[in-house]
Amino acid sequence: MATDNRIHFWRRNAKVPGSLQPVYGAQHPPLDPRRHRQFKDTPKASTVNTKSKKASSFHEFARSTNDAWDIDDEEDDGTFGLQQTSSSPVQSRSTPQTPSLKLSKALEDKDTQPRPLDTQEPISTKPDAVQLDVESARSTLQKQQSLPLRPLIPLVARISDQNSSGAPPMTVREKTRLDKFKQLLASPNTDLEELRKHSWSGIPREVRPVTWRLLSGYLPANKERRDLVLQRKREEYFGFIEQYYHSRTDDNHRDTYRQIHIDIPRTNPLVPLFQQPLVQEVFERILFIWAIRHPASGYVQGINDLVTPFFVVFLSEFVEEDVENFEMASLPLDTQRNIEADSFWCMSKLLDGIQDNYTFAQPGIQIKVKALEELVSRIDEDVHVHFQKCEVEYLQFAFRWMNNLLMRELPLRCTIRLWDTYQAESEGFSHFHLYVCAAFLIKWRKEILSMGDFQSLLMLLQNLPTIHWGNEEVGLLLAEAYRLKYMFADAPSHYKR
Repeated sequence: MATDNRIHFWRRNAKVPGSLQPVYGAQHPPLDPRRHRQFKDTPKASTVNTKSKKASSFHEFARSTNDAWDIDDEEDDGTFGLQQTSSSPVQSRSTPQTPSLKLSKALEDKDTQPRPLDTQEPISTKPDAVQLDVESARSTLQKQQSLPLRPLIPLVARISDQNSSGAPPMTVREKTRLDKFKQLLASPNTDLEELRKHSWSGIPREVRPVTWRLLSGYLPANKERRDLVLQRKREEYFGFIEQYYHSRTDDNHRDTYRQIHIDIPRTNPLVPLFQQPLVQEVFERILFIWAIRHPASGYVQGINDLVTPFFVVFLSEFVEEDVENFEMASLPLDTQRNIEADSFWCMSKLLDGIQDNYTFAQPGIQIKVKALEELVSRIDEDVHVHFQKCEVEYLQFAFRWMNNLLMRELPLRCTIRLWDTYQAESEGFSHFHLYVCAAFLIKWRKEILSMGDFQSLLMLLQNLPTIHWGNEEVGLLLAEAYRLKYMFADAPSHYKR
């Protein structure tokens, strides 16, 4: 009984160290204050003299300034299923206002942008202190309503669209490309070089799962052998589960499993799909089996992100709608098992090429960050000198770029498009990624050069505004990376001064 309690301790105990915390970046943007409210039974920040005491942490700072983001109570009703209690500081502080008082407040306070009001609401009275002109008030409200609100962009939504930039879902050119892919995949022996050539500029959603399996080396080019190989590899994976997964509570594997269990909820924390217990268990099994089969590196934080694109792509094979809110349990058990096994093997193939990124001291990442520094010094000396002037080390921002393959900097839909090219490019994850990072950095040169101190520059580099990116932006990034590779990859002296 004691052993069972230890096994389920982390899953039941809400106070486990390293429990879910916000992780910001393009893939995990800052929580929108209009939808994510903190309801804590704590005194209002306004009752504390914040000027007399400097905030000792970011959370104290956030609590002392959250009044700036307050909105009316009616916007919070039912948002994400949060239940307000009578002790909620927002609820106790808020007082109902008549529509006319809201109008006068909107006109008096010119430095703020009130929430758009319902103009159909009848105006019954006017305040005695201020006589408002009704037509002027309506005109002001109409102008305020026309102001764009900050959109809430889903992280995985529109992943099924081939054009995230607003083009029609399927153009004539895309139809021709899709037919070409189907023709290649239907041949008795798929020409992998030709498949890579067509995949470089993006893979149609309909054929992406089987194309990724082929390009990663998981499936053979011979069409007749594919079903047998899939069956054998999937059985082999679940054989590993039966053989090793029970050992996650053993002394020599307990720390590994514990770290995986802590990291999984942090993977895409704002996407409902990845917060389902069933999906988190799938990720735990994949990562644990990989870790014990690769003792040279074991599990390293960051590897958990690399499962996500494979899982989403293989899930999209069975899901017509957007996957971010899809209920995994609605799929047949055999389908769930196949998605899990395929994600494991394709992730393993990827990591085989970059395993030195995750061995002791992560020498692969150290080498790549140094190469990025030398490359940027040759590409754009102004940016390089600016980093030196502000005392910003490349390792401080580029380590994450190499460790997570830019997954924390780009939305998931962009990562999948990027990986189309990585799998089509020779040594895409291990070599071409360096030039993508260089092109990505230079993309923001104007913003970088406008930052004059260490703190603002580092905050920019760790929170680059890519949440609205789509296929067009990724395509331009890849084209610039290819240009840099063509210029520098075969000319090592270009690295040197």
